Amino acid sequence: MSTTRAPGRLKETERVQSGAGGPGRGPMGGGMIGQRPDTFWPSLKRLLARLHPERHKAYAVLVLTLLSVLATAVGPWILGRATDLVFAGLIGRDVLVGATTQEQVVEGLRASGEDNRADMLESMTLTDGVDFSAVADVLLVVLAVYVAASLLALLGGYLLNDVVQGTVLRMRSEVEDKIHRLPLGYIDKQPRGELLSRVTNDIDNVSQTLQQTLSQMLNSLLTVFAVLAMMFWISPLLAMVALVSVPISMYVAGAVMKRSQGMFIEQWRRTGALNAHIEETFSGHSIVKVFGRRAESERVFAEQNDELYEASYGAQFVSGLIMPIMMFVGNLNYVVIAVLGGLRVASGTMSLGDVQAFIQYSRQFTQPLTQVASMLNLLQSGVASAERVFELLDAVEEPPEAAGRLATGDGARGEVRFEDVSFSYDPDQPLISGLSLVAEPGSTVAIVGPTGAGKTTMVNLVMRFYDPQAGRILLDGVDITSVPRGVLRSRIGMVLQDTWLFAGSIRDNIAYGRPDATEEQVLEAARATFVDRFVHSLPEGYDTVIDEDGSNLSAGERQLVTIARAFLSDPALLILDEATSSVDTRTELLLQQAMAALRSDRTSFVIAHRLSTIRDADLILVMEAGSIVEQGSHDELLEAGGAYARLYRSQFEAPLEHEVG
Repeated sequence: MSTTRAPGRLKETERVQSGAGGPGRGPMGGGMIGQRPDTFWPSLKRLLARLHPERHKAYAVLVLTLLSVLATAVGPWILGRATDLVFAGLIGRDVLVGATTQEQVVEGLRASGEDNRADMLESMTLTDGVDFSAVADVLLVVLAVYVAASLLALLGGYLLNDVVQGTVLRMRSEVEDKIHRLPLGYIDKQPRGELLSRVTNDIDNVSQTLQQTLSQMLNSLLTVFAVLAMMFWISPLLAMVALVSVPISMYVAGAVMKRSQGMFIEQWRRTGALNAHIEETFSGHSIVKVFGRRAESERVFAEQNDELYEASYGAQFVSGLIMPIMMFVGNLNYVVIAVLGGLRVASGTMSLGDVQAFIQYSRQFTQPLTQVASMLNLLQSGVASAERVFELLDAVEEPPEAAGRLATGDGARGEVRFEDVSFSYDPDQPLISGLSLVAEPGSTVAIVGPTGAGKTTMVNLVMRFYDPQAGRILLDGVDITSVPRGVLRSRIGMVLQDTWLFAGSIRDNIAYGRPDATEEQVLEAARATFVDRFVHSLPEGYDTVIDEDGSNLSAGERQLVTIARAFLSDPALLILDEATSSVDTRTELLLQQAMAALRSDRTSFVIAHRLSTIRDADLILVMEAGSIVEQGSHDELLEAGGAYARLYRSQFEAPLEHEVG
């Protein structure tokens, strides 16, 4: 199949007929994603469920992270033993004089009424000076524990990166496959910038969110439980005091999350809208310049940019409140624990090393909570993007492919039959009603009529870019809805008004509709369609690289390349949609000769506004408001003096009268 622009792309008039859409729809009729955000937790659960194919690696990450967290959690307690050794050595050096024992010192303190100090010394193992050898042994153990924790965390991070990137890889592939399964009506009604924003920006944001939050949150949550266990083991009383901050922190985080989630949805919705405007403005840059709409375009950009700024600022500011509030709660918790710990050391119920370890644990306990809170804004942003991607993945797809077959060989005659076909883009605005016609094999059927009459819609139905709501279309007696779309479209060649070429050589563009064509077949198609005439004037000949816009070729040359592409594909059915409307008269003559060669021995549908291009058509259909009001040959329709005759006179007789006058 040869395609020269986005297949079945709606004309602006037909887009207007399809309706602007109901409330909450995008500026081009499509649903604007993100206006009604889903709940946070179901979306997060669905996102995490996508990790399931990588579950074995995810389990390994969990085990490695758990071991790393446990090693890190034990570290402060071991380090507290070194503090106890130093403290006991320093105190013992001062109180153990001569042959005095620890028991004698304690008894002396109690006899003098210093019970608190006696309790503190009694709970310690005093030595005459610091045992630096024992301290060194403890420090070596601590070093080994922390090195092991770091290596385990490094290996876990490596595996987690593999898990996340594999998940995002599958998501990108699913989105790509989904786009190919979506009906053209969905693509037509979505601003391209908005759709691209979901495919690129939103998936990138999901990737970044998973990469940054999974590792941090998993580590933080496991750290909370490990540290809490160590705190209860050292001092249940102080652990209960530390737990008071948890419900306060959870309440604050929940309140801020509820407020900011909608703001993040709005932020990414605004991002999509801004991308749509930028894409449309850049695509139509020359049109914007010609019609003096630069100021208008800049004004719209400034408005949408300001709206995006306000949405982003609000989302980031509100979610950013979580961390400072959590830090304030954590600092209060730290002060309370330090005071209570000091009192318990003085009373001899805890050692100084245990208090030191507990203070470290209190920091390690509040720090993960603070980190989790700081990750919530990123997590909300990622979940908001995930919702937009899920809405794309959940969009209604084209109906399943049928398993029928088209006739081949001598049976492939190219007869096209419309039987009482009705279709509309919008149910409230009918476009084609009860259309019936027969295109005989090998004939040329021309379709004319005013703009918006439904001419292009007819060929869209033949190509199955859309399916009729009533009636059926037969190709060689076979209902086209009963065969796979790919099989149907492989029998059809299209040359449209907009010449869509891709970045590549002229040879590659011609061979696009038939990749297995030989060099001689490509050259034959080029000669038959007059491409060979201008190619030899180019420095690189057929190897000349065309940019995406084809700006290094003239409009007529681009059109000739698209006709050569259709010629090479050798279709049974040919569709020409206003293929000569934007070229000069001399080029039009070449195009008409090329298309005449292309139409030879195959059924052709020709849509044209210039009636001079379809005078030799076997059948001319005149359409108005989706219905065929006249049909016949050129001479028959002129003699009838109806709608076709009026169109013909408006193009030819009026200019002649004006010239004579």
